[in-house]
Amino acid sequence: MTAPEVLRVEDLESGYGEMQVLWGVNLRVPERSIVVVLGPNGAGKTTTLRSIMGIVRPWKGKIVFKGQDVTMLKPHEKVARGLSLVPEGRHLFPELTVEENLLLGAYTRLGKENPSDTLELVYNLFPRLKERRQQKAGTMSGGEQQMLAIGRALMSKPSLLMLDEPSQGLAPKIVRDIMETLERLRDEWRLTILLVEQNIAQSLKIADYAYILEQGRIVLEGPAEEVAKREDLVRAYLGI
Repeated sequence: MTAPEVLRVEDLESGYGEMQVLWGVNLRVPERSIVVVLGPNGAGKTTTLRSIMGIVRPWKGKIVFKGQDVTMLKPHEKVARGLSLVPEGRHLFPELTVEENLLLGAYTRLGKENPSDTLELVYNLFPRLKERRQQKAGTMSGGEQQMLAIGRALMSKPSLLMLDEPSQGLAPKIVRDIMETLERLRDEWRLTILLVEQNIAQSLKIADYAYILEQGRIVLEGPAEEVAKREDLVRAYLGI
């Protein structure tokens, strides 16, 4: 039996000013799956997430989240419905403590329901954050800041967690830890995840389904295991 879709993107076109970046992007994210979007720099991966989130206003197409058309909703309205984005570069509040940053993620109606319980779940997922809960976020390592960014997004109790390049700039061991965490979120938290990545090997290991984006268009898609086997095509499209 096929899992129901949490997110469906149909013929999405988007861009900045007069510059078009996305050209008819279609993708599906089934419930309790990890879907990865791969592509070289400038392919449109970040624009795809920003358009889904509403940070960039879609030009054409449709975004359906949990069966409802949310194409033109504002970002805070999408967060209230269960969409959450961990942006590239993390965007934490460096002068606030770990715990203050986490609690800022619990501002939605769902997040305000028993935030202390959600906080404890996040601390169980990332014990290091609990150890450093009174430390200022700006003094933490890159890996710890990435954990905090993910934890903050989880505080809103999302149905769909989107992550933009979570492995960027991190040591290989930390990257593996982050990927293992995403697997736990799918398997134990039963979360649905849409992941944008340049780390091909690690992301294909944990993903259920993969899309390759090139110059704003989906050029290859399929179950992650099958895409990983198409080394010639992956190499051609991703330039490796």
